[in-house]
Amino acid sequence: MKNQLKAGVILSYISTVITIAIQLIYMPVMIRLLGKSEYGLYSLVSSVVSYLSLFSLGFTGAYVRFFAKSCNNKEKLASLNGMFLTLFSILAALATICGFILSFFPEQIFGSKLSDLELAKARILMIILVINIAISLISGMFDSVIGAYEQFIFQRIAGLISSIVNPFICLPLLLLGHGSVMLVVVTTLITFVRFVVNVWFCIYKIKIPVSFHGFQWSLLKEITVFSSFLLINMIIDQINWNVDKLILGHTSGTEEIAVYGVASQFNSLFMTFSTTISSVYSPRVNRIAVQKGKDYQTEFTELMAKIGRIQWLILGLLTGGFIVFGQYFIVHIYAGEGYEDAYTAALYLVIPILIPLIQNIGIEMQRALNKHQFRSIIYLVIAISNVGISIPLAGKWGAIGAAMGTALSLLIGNGLIMNIFYHKVLHINMKYFWKEILKTWKGFMIPAILAVFITWFVDFKNIKIFLISVVAFIVVYCVSIFIFSCNEEEKNLLPGMIRRKRKW
Repeated sequence: MKNQLKAGVILSYISTVITIAIQLIYMPVMIRLLGKSEYGLYSLVSSVVSYLSLFSLGFTGAYVRFFAKSCNNKEKLASLNGMFLTLFSILAALATICGFILSFFPEQIFGSKLSDLELAKARILMIILVINIAISLISGMFDSVIGAYEQFIFQRIAGLISSIVNPFICLPLLLLGHGSVMLVVVTTLITFVRFVVNVWFCIYKIKIPVSFHGFQWSLLKEITVFSSFLLINMIIDQINWNVDKLILGHTSGTEEIAVYGVASQFNSLFMTFSTTISSVYSPRVNRIAVQKGKDYQTEFTELMAKIGRIQWLILGLLTGGFIVFGQYFIVHIYAGEGYEDAYTAALYLVIPILIPLIQNIGIEMQRALNKHQFRSIIYLVIAISNVGISIPLAGKWGAIGAAMGTALSLLIGNGLIMNIFYHKVLHINMKYFWKEILKTWKGFMIPAILAVFITWFVDFKNIKIFLISVVAFIVVYCVSIFIFSCNEEEKNLLPGMIRRKRKW
């Protein structure tokens, strides 16, 4: 299991880097070939259909916790697996029915700013994506099983292959003149193939026990209560990261949605880097909670600080680099002319989430301790406030206004309230956490000075000067952080990974 965990972390970062590299190469081509209007439509429909993922009702996130309680009893585990499989099959069917019904009302959903042609295409996209969501719901259950068994190598490799295959199929189709409809068809086919592979791995490799008899109804009730607050978290995430596009659909149209869509892509990249390591530690967090009981505080505090420092150092490079190079990159390389506002909107989305991103292992800790209810309630209030603030701001300033509304609502909850909650309720020593984070400050001084120099004195006349500046910033940042910010354990992390890779 230790090798799976270490390999999982390494493969997670390799997969993340490759996935992001592909995205940074493929997305600009896709945006240009689709055009601003169709890309905005594609982004809008995708965000709206993603609400159907709420039909999972939070059960996906609950599986790991209840697996930890049942894994030593094969009969209970078989019943648990049968229960989850039955639930997800029913929920997938309900999501499909609901999605098909909603597809008959595109104007009411997407807004009157869309043309008749855009509304017709939106309906087609929606039907295909509904099927994709239904498959994803059941596949996600099997993915949770694979994660619970800590089979991270297979899980990460499967995810990496999916990420690589998609653009390699879609790009030639785009060049041949196909549009967004073909893109979602390919995505759905890949989702189905991954679902089949997940099922095969669970049945023939892990050999998970499954029983559809002797359902533990009391356990189902406990799971439902636990999952209900995870569902609230999912609703909150949908509101925070997708409702802005829906608002813009009613206030501004597809072009502003396209601008916001580009900004949200960079927001997603930051979240991907952050969750790459914390997601691997979910089974370990649940084991600590089960084995240690009330004596979990010390281990949770050390684990949050350890993971938080690594996430902080990685996100520091991404944030600094985006502040310095983001404007040029978006307009001249990534999206093109007409997307200038995407840089400002992205900053509003990215900066407020830095604090929760370096503390997101805390979400797994809340779930493991069954104390995630408070976060759900607080975040729900903040998410509702986000909608109220974003509507007038989006009407006045478009994509930037919508991003401003999201930023304002997230700063209070993420920056202040949740840290008090971790410290007072979960008894995780947040003073120790922030002391560990602040110890890294020396390493940021030299990169900060270089960033100011590049911003004031370097003119990106061509791509060559831009790339040289980017490489220089990355090298200076990494060297400075390694020398002045990393502790001994962190300095030995990379050489240790290389040695373990050679052993494998």
